Amino acid sequence: MRLYKKITLLIIMFTNSSLYSFEEGIAKNGDIEIYYRDYGPIEAEPILLVQGLGGQLTNWPEHLIDFLLENNFRPIVFDNRDTGLSSKIKSDSFSKDKIDNTIVRSYIRYYLRMPVKSEYIIDDMADDAVAVLNKLNIEDSHVLGISMGGMIAQVLVANYPEKVKTFTLIASTASTPSPFNGPTRKVRKLLMNRTKNPDASMDERIERTRKIFKEIGYEGVDLNTNEFYENTKASIERAGKDDTGFGRQLTAILGSPNRIERIETITAPTLIIHGAEDPLIKVKNAHKAHKHIKNSTLKIIPDMRHLIEPPVFDQFKEDLLIHLNK
Repeated sequence: MRLYKKITLLIIMFTNSSLYSFEEGIAKNGDIEIYYRDYGPIEAEPILLVQGLGGQLTNWPEHLIDFLLENNFRPIVFDNRDTGLSSKIKSDSFSKDKIDNTIVRSYIRYYLRMPVKSEYIIDDMADDAVAVLNKLNIEDSHVLGISMGGMIAQVLVANYPEKVKTFTLIASTASTPSPFNGPTRKVRKLLMNRTKNPDASMDERIERTRKIFKEIGYEGVDLNTNEFYENTKASIERAGKDDTGFGRQLTAILGSPNRIERIETITAPTLIIHGAEDPLIKVKNAHKAHKHIKNSTLKIIPDMRHLIEPPVFDQFKEDLLIHLNK
């Protein structure tokens, strides 16, 4: 990645005819650099948003960011390690000619209940998130995590209770994914296909993304648009040509310990949101998390899959606001 020492950018951004500014910079967890964006304002209540597998800070939907800003919150987003502008981990087993075999072997070992070797685990990524809060001198914050970001957030909330005001868990699980609680066969195949052919053309990479979103996103959303193409292209260009970080994050999920006992220690007010039709992380995971997190509220969205498009967000945004104002 580009070399930054202490860079803070002040950028003016137009979204839905509203004008607001944000700062960008780098937080460090040891040798790992985590690129973040702070939407401000500094006097508002901070809420740390933790992205899922392969997601960048730019992938958070505008309607969520706008909603938080309009209700006097301070959204803080960041690129997890191995995505976007954050540090990329170098490892021989994830080189372009070996990554596909590494992913397949990792899945086989996991299903055989054998240890999965990973370059880092979810706990390390939780420490990255805490580094962002520390960099911004934030003593405590609301925390919202989606998918893998929800796994990271679970560890953060359990390990650093003093830093958490409320916890929102969306489309996630406290158990390591398995054939019984994880992706459908079709979704699993699409995810594994993403690690193949690292030298794929831009159009091929965009098409792979389109196929995944079609399966895990809100049914009926038109993805054959110029807007989707250009947004996906911009995201790929921002992250760079090397997409092997997706595979390392995937093995981090498979190689991390089960979090069931950990989440039983969570005391922060918790809102669990999950789609009844989620093909990536089955809805049973939400019921299980609700059972083990004592101070939690569960909301199942009937027609939600794995993402939070506007028709989905409209069904829980008021619940979210009430939760954040506790």
